[in-house]
Amino acid sequence: MTAQIIDGRAIGQTHRARIATEIESMTARDLRPPGLAVVLVGTNPASEVYVRNKRKACEQVGVVSHSYDLPAGTPQTDLLALIDQLNADRTIDGILVQLPLPDHIDPETVIERISPAKDVDGFHPYNVGRLVARVPRLRPCTPWGVIQLLRHIEEPFKGRTACVIGASNIVGRPMALELLLAGATPTICHRFTPDTAAIARHSDIVVAAVGKPGLVKGDWIKPGATVIDIGINRRDDGTLTGDVEFDAAAEKAAWITPVPGGVGPMTVAMLLDNTLRARAFGTHEAA
Repeated sequence: MTAQIIDGRAIGQTHRARIATEIESMTARDLRPPGLAVVLVGTNPASEVYVRNKRKACEQVGVVSHSYDLPAGTPQTDLLALIDQLNADRTIDGILVQLPLPDHIDPETVIERISPAKDVDGFHPYNVGRLVARVPRLRPCTPWGVIQLLRHIEEPFKGRTACVIGASNIVGRPMALELLLAGATPTICHRFTPDTAAIARHSDIVVAAVGKPGLVKGDWIKPGATVIDIGINRRDDGTLTGDVEFDAAAEKAAWITPVPGGVGPMTVAMLLDNTLRARAFGTHEAA
């Protein structure tokens, strides 16, 4: 068996085109386009690349991007004051504070300071709580992007077992909640799980989200399974690789995402979608 590739770039572009059309229709009716504030603290090279890509994506679909690049030594109080300002700004529908933050800034405090209505990353406890309660609003972008990929290949979800490897608040936990909401039966594996490989081998869907290159071996994959590789790791030669041994896994899987070009483009597409949704949810109509 040779797995079919799930092309996140192409699928993400379809979502971007839809978003661009909706925004074009909005502006044709003299409505203000969505506004997204992107805040970067410090000069982390990876974060700078991510932020640059997000700002470029905003420009492509018609979202108005507001840039706030702060020095690494910015006090937490100053960052919180900026968030308060953005929360009150009627032209800002979404606020994204790029993680990770410098060590002297507590990310949980920052996340909770963002208005849940403008939390386009979907990280605020209010939005996570809505997902738990099965009434999601602004959803964590990467897990929601994975669900869109699975829908694209007509994953049935119901009656299917899923193994989520990684239990972070940003990806692993909400990923399991999304799969549960869709009708699958997920198991979360983490560093204290006795035999992750055994759980993966019996799973119809395997989602790897740890950040350890080659962690998921080819023999962990059930024949005909769907493999979603969220991990993105940089090798010494500068190339990117995922958490899954791609070639070996592709010999057994029915479907698999590549790295790069799989989940990453969907994360950005869902960020844009959340920004559009936040604009629709909002009651402010500032010009």
